[in-house]
Amino acid sequence: MATVQAHKAIKRQKGCVMGRIRSEIEVNDRKWWTLFDSGARNSYIVRKATRGLDLQRLPTAREVAFGGRNHTVKEVCPVLANVEGHDLEFLANVVSEIGPDEDGRPIDVLFGALAMQLWNIKLDLKNEALDFSHFTPDFIEY
Repeated sequence: MATVQAHKAIKRQKGCVMGRIRSEIEVNDRKWWTLFDSGARNSYIVRKATRGLDLQRLPTAREVAFGGRNHTVKEVCPVLANVEGHDLEFLANVVSEIGPDEDGRPIDVLFGALAMQLWNIKLDLKNEALDFSHFTPDFIEY
């Protein structure tokens, strides 16, 4: 996975298979700067953004690498969020920090590919926007 600092270069690559969009999401009536990253499988949230959330301790800590460094994950939590007017939930790994975006703003939440797939959220890289045209809060299980 490329680092956040490589964001602009990745977006310019022809035939790019991963992308990143930044936006604020609302969790517990607070806004958090979020990186929607199709190159990251899982989602992450910084500890300061977990106040009021139901943290669950993992039986065994795990090591993950993103943003150019290693992180230790000891807890996960379900996140109920509002993303551009759409209520949804996803599971996030709790980390001490994610790092800054390419403009230097600290990222509070990294919204990964599994969560985007679950809610049919696409990335519109050309317009640097989230595409909710296939979003649905209804699930059909077979």
